[in-house]
Amino acid sequence: MDGYGNALAMTTTIEDAFGARLMVNRGRGLAGGFLLNNQLTDFSFSPEGADGQPVANRVQAGKRPRSSMAPTLVFDADSGALQWSGGSPGGAFIIHFTAKTLYGVLRWGLSPQAAIDLPNFASMEGTTFLEKGRFAPTTAAALQARGHQVLEIPLTSGLQALARTPSGWAGGADGRREGVVLGD
Repeated sequence: MDGYGNALAMTTTIEDAFGARLMVNRGRGLAGGFLLNNQLTDFSFSPEGADGQPVANRVQAGKRPRSSMAPTLVFDADSGALQWSGGSPGGAFIIHFTAKTLYGVLRWGLSPQAAIDLPNFASMEGTTFLEKGRFAPTTAAALQARGHQVLEIPLTSGLQALARTPSGWAGGADGRREGVVLGD
């Protein structure tokens, strides 16, 4: 958020830091633009599905990569004032990381930093993922007893968030990756 009250939420998912290290401005000669991804991992490398039909996300000109980017801005329904901004890198886990933090701030009243610091978890395609070393062994055992396939893996989010408080803005940055919160 800048000094004028302009804010953004950001999700970065371009594989390597700064992707291909090439920025595109659509040929308009304007400053800024967007960074190009350095891999094609968000596309399906199989052009056809098991049914023989073309896969919507196949590698082809004019196609867009599948992505779970979820930069999020939350506004007050009555006043329209910005209440929260957040996002994270993390590929397919981005939505889980962002939702966990948003829920922690809006439902549990946590500071952005406390919500970011909560253990990460996710469920995809029948597998429950728990952030390695952040859950008690009894948590995985209880989930497995209920029929979950559980994998404990590093879930290195790179969350960042701002939340409006009665005294101003509070921020948080994920210590799992680089990042700090700065401001006046």
